[in-house]
Amino acid sequence: MKRRVVVTGVGVISPVGIGKDNFWRNIKEGKSGISYISKFSTDGFPTKIAGEVKDFNPEDFIDKREVRRLDRFSQFVIAATKLALEDAGWNPTEEEKENTAVLVTSGIGGFETLENQFKILFEKGVNRVSPFLIPMVIINIASGNISIFFGFKGPNYSPVSACASSAHAIGLGYRLISWGEADFAIVGGSEASITPMGIAGFCALQALSTQNDPPEKASRPFDAKRDGFVMGEGAGVLLLEELSHALKRGAPIYAEIVGFGSSDDAYHITAPDPEGNGAVLAMKRAIKDAGIEPQEVNYINAHGTSTKLNDKIETLAIKKVFGDYAYKIPVSSTKSMIGHLLGAAGAVESIATVLAIHDGIVPPTINYEEKDPDCDLDYVPNQARKWDVKYALKNSFGFGGQNATLIFKKYEE
Repeated sequence: MKRRVVVTGVGVISPVGIGKDNFWRNIKEGKSGISYISKFSTDGFPTKIAGEVKDFNPEDFIDKREVRRLDRFSQFVIAATKLALEDAGWNPTEEEKENTAVLVTSGIGGFETLENQFKILFEKGVNRVSPFLIPMVIINIASGNISIFFGFKGPNYSPVSACASSAHAIGLGYRLISWGEADFAIVGGSEASITPMGIAGFCALQALSTQNDPPEKASRPFDAKRDGFVMGEGAGVLLLEELSHALKRGAPIYAEIVGFGSSDDAYHITAPDPEGNGAVLAMKRAIKDAGIEPQEVNYINAHGTSTKLNDKIETLAIKKVFGDYAYKIPVSSTKSMIGHLLGAAGAVESIATVLAIHDGIVPPTINYEEKDPDCDLDYVPNQARKWDVKYALKNSFGFGGQNATLIFKKYEE
């Protein structure tokens, strides 16, 4: 029998706010965090907008001497972990630290550091490259740094599956606890790829929106005028906890995690399977793992990137899984407000999902103005909705055809 796993703390660094309260208030109000890129000149770039994290001072969370040795994506994730632990009111014992897994990841890792160090190599020579280059850029350093900073000694690794990475991390953390290999898990993801090369690379793929004016209207999942995703940055961390431990210490419980499914399209490096079969498999496997019927799911937090193909195929896949019942399920995309956080997307959007369950409010899909005949579900257009969420399904899909689906449940004793 699987042990029950609950979410008892969340920490978030996002384009719409730092910390759970700021993030959730602005999400419920449908505020956009998309603006003109301020970190570098976008002259010559077809895309000039992104979801940047504003007002983030790493020294609010990390000693000044350590900050210089950390890429921005590591700074984000350490800050988000600290916020999650504070939110959970958890001051672990040494024994608890030994039984805490850490599965925190990224889709790209220390891209900003890598880009800067390439410039130093070519302009100043090999002897000027930082000795911290490699440990600053590798993706697994996200989990490694968390254990180093906070003393967690359980299983520690970073599953990488592009934009599905942190959803896979959450699912695997849930399984470690449910199988008895850990009692606690720090799970999530971080991304900081709003750099000249990061934007240029996705522009070359023709994946980014070029609706630069006004910026806040560019990310428009499921809308007929969508033309690509908007890159975001930030981090999301959740504390997962075995239920009896959470109850014993009187922890706040946002939701229970009850299902995880994954799959691959086995189709194309960037495009989704046109029949949506990989996404269908992931959703069906998560529902089966949860031990529920499809009709028990009554909210879907979609991957919803605002690209032509993704939104069309995700809609098709949802209809294949749920049939006519799909038209009765509210489906919303948090990316309409924060952009696409790549490897951190699944974690930050899962935080929105568990808060939706806890508060009985589903977030909106903003900028939904013109219906697309291929996207004909209830996308909670433009305004949050009071809704008693019993089971919520969270989708995340990544380049390489890698899919992850999570099922969260309203906690009941």
